Amino acid sequence: MAEREYIIPYSRDARKRHYHKTTKGRVVKFMVQLEVEYKGAWKGIVRYDCAHGFAHRDSCNLSENHTKEELHMSFEEV
Repeated sequence: MAEREYIIPYSRDARKRHYHKTTKGRVVKFMVQLEVEYKGAWKGIVRYDCAHGFAHRDSCNLSENHTKEELHMSFEEV
């Protein structure tokens, strides 16, 4: 299994966090998240992942209200 994780800065207060795990060249786990720095802390705003066994998008505003939307796609498509 290969695992990769990295952060790509977009500006001083915005960045992308990326993680994926593959087995025999196939994605078996992933997470991609847009984060913004707000009042001195990094907050995840939009995250695509498979934490519940299916591909979905989590959205969160700065008041920490969350929504979850199933994507109906394979891990590789996402």
